[in-house]
Amino acid sequence: MASLYDRFILPRFLACACSSSPIMRQRQKIVPKATGRVLELGIGLGLNLAFYDPDRVTSVTGVDPAPELRARTLTAPRDPRLVLDVRDGAAEALPFEDRSFDSVVCTFTLCSVHTPAAALAEARRVLKPGGRLLYCEHGLAPDGDIATWQRRIEPIWKRLTGGCHLTRPIGSAIAAAGFTLGETDSMYVPKTPKIAAWNEWGEATPV
Repeated sequence: MASLYDRFILPRFLACACSSSPIMRQRQKIVPKATGRVLELGIGLGLNLAFYDPDRVTSVTGVDPAPELRARTLTAPRDPRLVLDVRDGAAEALPFEDRSFDSVVCTFTLCSVHTPAAALAEARRVLKPGGRLLYCEHGLAPDGDIATWQRRIEPIWKRLTGGCHLTRPIGSAIAAAGFTLGETDSMYVPKTPKIAAWNEWGEATPV
């Protein structure tokens, strides 16, 4: 059973941190690229919904294991034409058939899943041939001094942020999961603490 912190405090903290203007601008760089039948991993608070183009997207199916976050997803702003289906589920064990989605969207999610490699393997499994993984994630910084602080702070950071990791690699993990990286970019997100600011985003296709 979720603790009182997980039920009442954590969703508010995540809503504040994950919906800051700099973070929302990062989401807006990748989410509008989704097409066809879309699966969003860790749909959480529904912060991406406003950025989907209903003229390009057939439907959006979102999975998240937290009932408190799923409830917020259903009330998040979105185009009324957007067909939305929110499911209880974990990214590491998706309840969908092979090759059933045109796009998989993963934003600020790989930091908190239990096993990123399993989540990425599942994303690869459910993508149709020619489908795309669209990602925008924070993770291990390339600068040694910042990475050192990430490692120092991560144990307590995870406890306060629902299991969010600071030191997980992004692009290399996606490539190791059987994807070919396409257009990619990276930077430190402005107005964000450096330990959580390194951001990589782009698209990848199954090998």
